Amino acid sequence: MAGEWGGPLEPAGPGKWRIPRGYKAGMRTDGVIYADEKMLKDIRRDQAPEQVANVATLPGIVGPAMAMPDIHWGYGFPIGGVAATDTADGVVSPGGVGYDINCGVRVLRTNLVEAEVRLKISDLVHELFREVPSGVGSSGKLTVSPDELERVLAEGAGWAVRRGLGRPEDLEHAEERGAMAGAKPGTVSRKALKRGHDQLGTLGSGNHFLEVQVVERVYDPPVAGLFGLQEGQVVVEIHSGSRGLGHQVCTDYLEVMLQTVREYGINLPDRQLACAPVGSPAGRDYLAAMAAAANYAWANRQCLSHWVRQAFSKVLGLPEERLGLELVYDVAHNIAKIERHRVGGQEMELCVHRKGATRALGPGHPAVPAAYRAVGQPVLVPGDMGRYSFILVGTAEAEAETFGSACHGAGRAMSRSASSRQVRADDLQRELEERGVVAVAASRSTLAEEAPSAYKDVNDVVAATETAGLARRVARLKPIGVIKG
Repeated sequence: MAGEWGGPLEPAGPGKWRIPRGYKAGMRTDGVIYADEKMLKDIRRDQAPEQVANVATLPGIVGPAMAMPDIHWGYGFPIGGVAATDTADGVVSPGGVGYDINCGVRVLRTNLVEAEVRLKISDLVHELFREVPSGVGSSGKLTVSPDELERVLAEGAGWAVRRGLGRPEDLEHAEERGAMAGAKPGTVSRKALKRGHDQLGTLGSGNHFLEVQVVERVYDPPVAGLFGLQEGQVVVEIHSGSRGLGHQVCTDYLEVMLQTVREYGINLPDRQLACAPVGSPAGRDYLAAMAAAANYAWANRQCLSHWVRQAFSKVLGLPEERLGLELVYDVAHNIAKIERHRVGGQEMELCVHRKGATRALGPGHPAVPAAYRAVGQPVLVPGDMGRYSFILVGTAEAEAETFGSACHGAGRAMSRSASSRQVRADDLQRELEERGVVAVAASRSTLAEEAPSAYKDVNDVVAATETAGLARRVARLKPIGVIKG
């Protein structure tokens, strides 16, 4: 949406700005945006802060409506939006999750250093491109029956591991162990199932990617050591989601909730915030279908990991045991979860929406894998294909401030169409090669749309997140090989 936003952003602490509750009729709470001062000009360039204020009108919202430093315009909620609602009298909104349910990231660490991979990086990237189907409408290498697809929706990454597409220990290092409870395949429409039946094990399109990276810098050696990371080490980052199945689940339930809003007499400033009481039939069905789509996404990334391991082994001529390729962690970036948090000294059951935001639990939280519990949850923050990505760790401050949430990426600074007009794919590919990055994309247009110039500098996003106390830097990763969907 064009036009600079002219509303109030009041200083509210380090890296924190408030949209006061009185700014707009119907706001039940303040809006809060986490950013540094130099980011505010960019943040005001679209109407994403207005969306934060709109989210503050949702029934049952607890605490402020929030946005992370990578905030930009989205459907209903801004990308980077976080909001918690009371499960007793609050609502769940598909716009607070987004169309790509459980679009998320996983990082695999290898036993290799850059020098061992650099000479074969071109062969490796092209083999990965052959092994991992990508692009709009791409079909996977798996054929699943309708009954088996329902098991995928119920079992998530565990389904893939039990089918031989992964290792049992992978599940120990995935959010929710790669399978969200409460999934009910019966709440997913036939149209969604049809869209998803042949896309399992595909990267997708747009900003989805697979990158071979090198740990360029370690900021916190003890935590990095616990995550199994050290400078010079090769890692792989995979960014993908629930494909057409998740998109259709969102589409289906937005239509349902437009009716539910009328039935319950819920007044909203934006119809894109269509919602339903958490405990209503529509609310329960959406959460069950969303969990099923989230499980599809975890199974999808698990399958992709399996083919990454095979490609590395083939190109480098080494067995998988020698390569390592162990899962560091897998996080969801678009999801709503029923969680318990302390609010005003009381523990409450909340529906926490994270749309373009990462769960960032601090040390000691029982939901953090046992191996990492002493330091907190890994927070995986991809950047653009020309600069770097980050691994952070969650904090107790994030649990107190943002229901355990932090940023999820660089955030777009330019639309895809604008980037396509300004960037020539051939020029970009040469520029990337000069930076030591081999890039392959499903289409030339995708390469231009995903140019580094189309994104904010993720270093700024991460610095603002750290200033606000929501997560701490552990390691910086630089790309050397990229596949774009």
